[in-house]
Amino acid sequence: MHVSMNERLAGKLSRIRSGAYTPEDFIIADAKDAEMGGGIGALGLVRNADGSRRPASAIDYRQAMKSMMASGLADIMLTSMSSAESLAEDKAFDSSDVTQAIRLNDATDIWGLRGASYRESPAIPFRTARLDHARRFAALGLYAVTFYNDRDLDVATLRAYRDFRQKAESSGMSHFLEVFNPAFPIDTGHDELGTFVNDAIIRCLAGVARPEQPLFLKMQYNGARAMAELASYDPGNLIVGVLGGAAGTTRDTFELVAQTERFGGRVALFGRKIYQAEDAIEIVRLMRAVVGGDIRTIDAVRHYHDTLASKGIAPTRLLDEDVTVTDQILLPEAT
Repeated sequence: MHVSMNERLAGKLSRIRSGAYTPEDFIIADAKDAEMGGGIGALGLVRNADGSRRPASAIDYRQAMKSMMASGLADIMLTSMSSAESLAEDKAFDSSDVTQAIRLNDATDIWGLRGASYRESPAIPFRTARLDHARRFAALGLYAVTFYNDRDLDVATLRAYRDFRQKAESSGMSHFLEVFNPAFPIDTGHDELGTFVNDAIIRCLAGVARPEQPLFLKMQYNGARAMAELASYDPGNLIVGVLGGAAGTTRDTFELVAQTERFGGRVALFGRKIYQAEDAIEIVRLMRAVVGGDIRTIDAVRHYHDTLASKGIAPTRLLDEDVTVTDQILLPEAT
C-alpha cells in the first residue's frame, strides 16, 4: 500500500506557488534523520530523572518525533527508513496531518561518525534506502547533493541525481532537494560561495522536467542577498528553504527563520536546532510566532527562557548569552 502527501502540506505548497502565500503557509520540517549521517553519536544526550545524561536511543528519538507530531506545529517529519517503519508500525501517522518524509540518500559528506574523517573529503554519491520500500511509508523523500566547482566530482553528483530522479518518478515518490555548502573551503574566484551555489542549483534544475523536479529546496543560508536572489528567480516553480546547521544560540534559531522568510524563503528544515533545544515544542511554537511577525527575535528568546523557568527546565545557556547572534552570516540583518 502506498501513502500520499497530506493535504496540509499540499495546500501550503499550492498557495506558495500561486503567489497567495501568507506567513501561515510557512513550512516547518522537523529533521530527525541524524542517525543516517552520524549513528548513535548524532542523537546527542538525554537527561535522566536524576539530572544525569546518557546517549539518546532510537526509542528516545522516535518518542521526540511523536511528541512533535502531536503538537501540530510541524508540517513534515523527516526520518530514516528504519524510523519510518517503526512509526508506521505504531500507526503514528494514522490520525496526523503531518507528512512523513524519508532521507533517500546518504552521500559520504554526511558521515559524521565519532572518530571519523569522511567529511574532510568530497562526497562520494551513495544511497542506502531503496525506493520501493520507502514508497510503502512515504510519498516524499529527501535527496542531497554538494557542488565543489570540480568538473569530475560535480558530474558524478549530477549523474547520480539524474538516476535517482528517474527511479523516483517511476515509483511515484516526490522529493525535495538538499544542497549543502562544501564542508571545507573551495575556490570560487572573486565570487561569493552563495552565488556559486545559486548558479549550481539553477544549472542543475534547468533541464529537469516538472514531473521530476523537487518540490522545494533545503539549503544553507548564505546571507540575505543570496537568499533573495534565488527565491525571486522563479517563485512559481522553485520554493527555497533552509537547513538549520549547528545548534547555535536560541537567538540564532529565531534569526535564521526570520531572515529566511523575510528574504523569500518559505521552508525551514531544522534538526539540531529543534532536537537539541531544551524544549523542542516551545522552540517551534516561537519559530511560528516569529515568522508571523507576532514577536521580535530577541523577545522570543526572553519568552523562551521564561517558559523554561516556569517548567523548571534549566537552560543550556544563560539568557545574556542566548540572546546573542553568533552565526556571522546572520549579523548584518539581525533585528
